[in-house]
Amino acid sequence: MLARLVNSLPLGLSQQITKLYFQALVRNQKGAHSLVEHHQYKAMDVKILPALQDNYMYLIVDKATKEAAIVDPVDPQSVLQAVKDHGVKLTTVMTTHHHWDHAGGNDDLVKLHPNLVVYGGDDRIGALTNKVAHNSKFNIGNLNVQCLFTPCHTAGHICYFVTAPEEGNDPAMYQALIGILSALPDHTKVFCGHEYTLQNLTFALHVEPENNAAKEKYQWSEARRLEGKPTVPSTIAEEKLYNPFMRVTDPVVMKHAKKNDAIETMKTIRLEKDNFKGKL
Repeated sequence: MLARLVNSLPLGLSQQITKLYFQALVRNQKGAHSLVEHHQYKAMDVKILPALQDNYMYLIVDKATKEAAIVDPVDPQSVLQAVKDHGVKLTTVMTTHHHWDHAGGNDDLVKLHPNLVVYGGDDRIGALTNKVAHNSKFNIGNLNVQCLFTPCHTAGHICYFVTAPEEGNDPAMYQALIGILSALPDHTKVFCGHEYTLQNLTFALHVEPENNAAKEKYQWSEARRLEGKPTVPSTIAEEKLYNPFMRVTDPVVMKHAKKNDAIETMKTIRLEKDNFKGKL
């Protein structure tokens, strides 16, 4: 009943009453309600920052660029301390909804740390610079953020779906190598970016030990490297004879991967190659 009464008041007044309410609660609180916790993933880090009586703020960091975003920064001082401790560049505020215990720190944070981009789905959010809608998208460094309109708790509530950029996913890799590159004229010259021919052929012979084309290419490449000469270019025709990633439809390669599907074969040998340390 009290919450409904407060929410029925003009926005500025209701926010001020809510602010005083939470400040009174925190004043009698001994320390943070939870420990700070740091979760590390392949492409991103997430630091869980407790706030007020039972709120959480989240510092999301793109590992590649050290660019960071903060979700619902109701306690700006804690946010800025975490940014300093983590050695990251804070560029973005992601606000889930307009309630003071989530958006109440936006104005102060923007004053303390200018030039922040503040996202949210409701005009009542403080310091808002970019209003988003369902399926709006933006980036935190290289991380992808998709906005999901979820008007349950409030009419303008937004959830944020954060993902790493997809690199080398298996259907895309299959299309690139089989659908696109394999369709080029056989005499097309292939100039690759690294001198990896011997390493790649070692893996090729691990997948297909009886592949004579791979054996011959390995011997030729070994002689070239002893003379300090490059092993590039090859041709599309050659690659189709010994490159296992362009041979995922071949029964021998499928048998090695223990798969009956070309894309699943691609996935299996790609993961195997990532950890391959073999020698001839």
